[in-house]
Amino acid sequence: MRNWLEYLPFIAVAKLVRALPRHAALVLGRRLGLFARWLQPRRQKIARDNLARAFPEKSVAEREAILRTMYAHLGTGFIEMLRLDLLREEADLERDFVIEGEEHLRQARAEGRGCILLTGHVGFWEAGNFIFSKLGYPIGVVAKPMRNPLIDRYFLLMREKAGGYIINSRKAARRILLALRQNHCVGILLDQHAGRKQGVQVPFFGRPAWTTPIIAEIAMKYDVPIVPVYAWWLPDHRYRLEILPPFKLPGEPTAAQIVANTALLTSHIEAAVRRDPSQWFWVHRRWRD
Repeated sequence: MRNWLEYLPFIAVAKLVRALPRHAALVLGRRLGLFARWLQPRRQKIARDNLARAFPEKSVAEREAILRTMYAHLGTGFIEMLRLDLLREEADLERDFVIEGEEHLRQARAEGRGCILLTGHVGFWEAGNFIFSKLGYPIGVVAKPMRNPLIDRYFLLMREKAGGYIINSRKAARRILLALRQNHCVGILLDQHAGRKQGVQVPFFGRPAWTTPIIAEIAMKYDVPIVPVYAWWLPDHRYRLEILPPFKLPGEPTAAQIVANTALLTSHIEAAVRRDPSQWFWVHRRWRD
């Protein structure tokens, strides 16, 4: 019953924003995001604490400005996700996305081993499902199922209609290896809390954070190139897809080297977040005792 009580208003909002022109829908999303900020006092507290620890040199006013902009981005991203399958044509790609560094992706896939797209909850992270498919690159994205199975099913259909496919994070290893053997791209968000049983502790903004070692384990064992990618928000409701040069992880896949390389990968995410802190998901409980 609780799932349905959550799903019915959700689907009503989805139908409304899908009927609106894109610009109007995204303006509505921005306002919803700013309004939702005041409905989530616990999340706001988490975000403020995270920002204060990550950027002690910034003033309270500067951190509040980051928080406000982050909520506006989250609202816009939520609305864009509800409309993801409406982005279908090459004209949508040219209108809404600025793509930089596609040659780096071609370089990585030329080896025939597939590639791991390293990213985090930065900007509009869902964009990869649409962009890479439309550019002609098969892509699977590792994602955790949502708590509400009805809403989870909706977003699963949205993501797969956009062109990619979803790899369940709870049983991901075999599917990731299959995708790489087919020379597919595999998108993995590295900045979620992994848990003590599944993760290793590495520094993130100077604090130990439990992080999945699966990228380091697979990339080292199978010599898979890693390509950092980020879809940044632009002020005019467009996105800048940044594809950085591929690299491989050093060393043999020993336990210590896996931890070291997981720390290296996490440092890439941190560097991206520092470039524009308002585009990261500060409400997430990334650091847990």
